[in-house]
Amino acid sequence: MRELSAEARLHFYARSLSRRTVANAHHLGLYSAFAVIAAIVLGTLSVHPF
Repeated sequence: MRELSAEARLHFYARSLSRRTVANAHHLGLYSAFAVIAAIVLGTLSVHPF
């Protein structure tokens, strides 16, 4: 196997870090969507309109 140059290693690290950041953003969006849905459902259960 050949050795990677310092620039190639840095580029590889930056790309993997970018992928992790995007994955974390997707997870944050998914969990916050579930939290909003749960807040709406639990909030409507406590309201008695009649």
